[in-house]
Amino acid sequence: MRRAGALPAAAPGRVVAMNKWAFIAMHGVAAAVFIFLLQHFALHASLESSLLWALTFAGCAAGLAYMQANR
Repeated sequence: MRRAGALPAAAPGRVVAMNKWAFIAMHGVAAAVFIFLLQHFALHASLESSLLWALTFAGCAAGLAYMQANR
């Protein structure tokens, strides 16, 4: 018997693929958070500059993840 809403577990030794768009979004968000923290707190850049760099890196990281997901 299975609980309502429970996801079936993968069989031992079986790899479950991550959703392509979730992978791309996660990659972009991780890059944005990393570069924002680096710029704003480690390099003491302004908030506007840090956000602009975070947005740029997020776009680049999402683009790279998209290219990798389509290989």
